[in-house]
Amino acid sequence: MIDLLMNDILGTPEILVGLFALIGLLIQRKMFSDVISGTLKTVLGFVILGAGASVIQGSLGQFSSMFNHAFNVDGVIPNNEAIVAVAQDTFGTETAMIMLFGMITNIILARVTPFKFIFLTGHHIMFMACLIAVILTTAGMSSIPMIILGAVILGSLMVLFPALLQPYTREITQSDDFAVGHFGSAGYFVAGFIGRRIGNKSKSTEEINVPKSLGFLRDTSVAVSLTMVILFLVVGGFAGSAFIESELSGGQNFLVFSFMQGLTFAAGVYIILAGVRMILGEIVPAFKGIADKVVPNAKPALDAPTVFPFANNAVILGFMVSFLAGLISMFLLPVFSLAVIVPGLVPHFFTGAAAGVFGNATGGRVGAIVGAAANGVMISFLPALLLPVLGTLGFESTTFGDADFGVVGLILGNISNIVSSNLLFAVIILLLLALCFAIGWRSYKKHETSAS
Repeated sequence: MIDLLMNDILGTPEILVGLFALIGLLIQRKMFSDVISGTLKTVLGFVILGAGASVIQGSLGQFSSMFNHAFNVDGVIPNNEAIVAVAQDTFGTETAMIMLFGMITNIILARVTPFKFIFLTGHHIMFMACLIAVILTTAGMSSIPMIILGAVILGSLMVLFPALLQPYTREITQSDDFAVGHFGSAGYFVAGFIGRRIGNKSKSTEEINVPKSLGFLRDTSVAVSLTMVILFLVVGGFAGSAFIESELSGGQNFLVFSFMQGLTFAAGVYIILAGVRMILGEIVPAFKGIADKVVPNAKPALDAPTVFPFANNAVILGFMVSFLAGLISMFLLPVFSLAVIVPGLVPHFFTGAAAGVFGNATGGRVGAIVGAAANGVMISFLPALLLPVLGTLGFESTTFGDADFGVVGLILGNISNIVSSNLLFAVIILLLLALCFAIGWRSYKKHETSAS
């Protein structure tokens, strides 16, 4: 019975999160039909997410083979969904447990600290929980101590990163109604920081007239499809028809194969977004309902695309500039003896676009361009530096894509390499988190004093 509970029920992320949604809906005394619908949709959303990740992983595998043959290098494509899908077989139980207790820790910290942020980007909670589980396991931790430390780390990040961005988020939204809860925060913070110092916020990107012919780029599916098809066709051309048709496509024309693989990748992204929408549509109300009863005046920390409507032109500009910076970084990485990171369309679109919005809010057009470029460099070099600390997972053809995963992974991984004792490792991590809270608390009080 214990084995059934821990391995088959709590060890299955879809069921575990479904149970959490069930509890949340029951606490809110929802109607029986709403409880059943909400619980099943949450589980189904995770199943759809996994299916989409499988589609992307297959497409990325083909691209990796083409890229390696064409340029004789080991190209790695960062994609959070793909790396989490690969990790689930080994780290699924740990990921689910850290995710669950990390969300509870988030509520507790929001209750007892001035940082009243409830992190509601469910898929990113899962991604970060997976990264933490991988790093802590590689460091030699296991069982309950690992889950407790992992939950404390995750819950702390879920309030600290939205708090870090909030001054810039206010400038974007001209309100304090919500925060940004997305683990690309380091890139957005750098974009806002640089934009304020070198740009001019009065010269906004929104004053630029974007040609109607480029309006289709506002559609995520179309933008990803077009860019990925072009990327596949270019790499396919370098790989050559002989290799592709004999080794990969089963005789299908290499151009048709490349075209279809680009669309397959985009289809995987579309499936994932559908799964995410279903998950968030059910788990967020259940989670927020619990949080509202425990944390008065809580602010929801929402996914990065929530800032897109505030600067549509910055979204397109940020994506393009971030991707261009990623392409340039791809050729610079070998100079530093680092693995080649092939620009991933998903991270460059979402984080590049958001970085453009943050840079525009503080530095206008110049801020959007330089901020997005800085983000593109960060999400190229950070994943390359992260690979060695991921253990056996670092040998896969994909890795975590967004900036915060690189920052957190490098800090945890390097400390674990220096410290041999698990107890000392945990103490150092907790002291670092305490220091972050102390600095943030002081900054928060300073802001409140100046505002009053």
